[in-house]
Amino acid sequence: MENLEVRLNERSYFIKIAPDILDNAGTLVRGVSKTQKIILVSNPTVFPLYGQKAVSSLDKAGFQVQVVLMPDGEVYKNMAEAEKILDEMFASGLERGSMVVALGGGVVGDLAGFVAAIYQRGIDFVQLPTTLLAQVDSSVGGKVAVNHPRGKNLIGAFHQPRLVLIDINTLATLDDREYRSGLAEVIKYGIIYEESFFNYLEENAHKIMDRNPECLSTIIYHSCRIKSEIVAKDEREEGLRAILNLGHTFGHAIEKLTGYNVYRHGEAVAMGTIAAVYLAQDEGLLQESEVSRITQLYRQMGIPTAFPALKAEEIYTAMLNDKKIIEGRLRIVLPRGIGDFTIVDNCSQEKVIKAISRAST
Repeated sequence: MENLEVRLNERSYFIKIAPDILDNAGTLVRGVSKTQKIILVSNPTVFPLYGQKAVSSLDKAGFQVQVVLMPDGEVYKNMAEAEKILDEMFASGLERGSMVVALGGGVVGDLAGFVAAIYQRGIDFVQLPTTLLAQVDSSVGGKVAVNHPRGKNLIGAFHQPRLVLIDINTLATLDDREYRSGLAEVIKYGIIYEESFFNYLEENAHKIMDRNPECLSTIIYHSCRIKSEIVAKDEREEGLRAILNLGHTFGHAIEKLTGYNVYRHGEAVAMGTIAAVYLAQDEGLLQESEVSRITQLYRQMGIPTAFPALKAEEIYTAMLNDKKIIEGRLRIVLPRGIGDFTIVDNCSQEKVIKAISRAST
């Protein structure tokens, strides 16, 4: 079992990574909670696969588990679904000492964490992520939110989990498209933070695509390690943590304009990252050889990067509703070489639209 600690003083917690760790979920969760009552949030796709295993383990540890299933898909990450879960929490008599457990991908984790953050001014929650994207990104760091018609994740909070348990074996049932979507977030860490990790991804692309267990353990561990280091330095995204938004300002606009039901989150982030790469090249931050290495790695991983048939101006306008706008300025994370970054807020509309247009071809 691999162990990582997200060091946030009294809000510190462990990420534990191992095959079949769901079998021991009850014992591990009991180690961080004395409560009896738990609401387990999942969806109809994940629960038939792993729900009974998780519930059985929690039962054996003395927890009383109430299961709530939300519909599957980003389009359901909204206030209406949050209220349904809150209704179940009130009906089940959850108290301030009770706990929410999220079993599923990023949507389940975001929504479950959000209701945990607002129920009676905040109760504990645990992440049991079952998709690659959730395991390497969204389950770690305490960002929880729902979407609003004006944009993605605009209603939310910083609410750290008490524990993250990553069962690598859940990736065996993940479809190829969802798996590749998660890889887009993995590549991000190499581009903006650690060149040696980017090199590892290049050298092992074929093994990663074959879901080699050793490679999976490696990329999950190092992705979580990098994110933990960043979050420990900047929990509330007042500086360094913003680099994790590489590609997201573009990507969130794509998701919003396509109704959250055309592209997976990682796919939209990959498209946005390529636009950011082209913008960085235009700004003199990337060499042509580095652009080629980045785009080639996405191709090797089978991740689509071409923008949808939307007007570049329309995408730019949607980006202006992003929550990363500060004093009216659009802040964009750009790679500066491979393994480094910068954050700019002075790119002209013309240059941003040019990058989008180039990424659309």
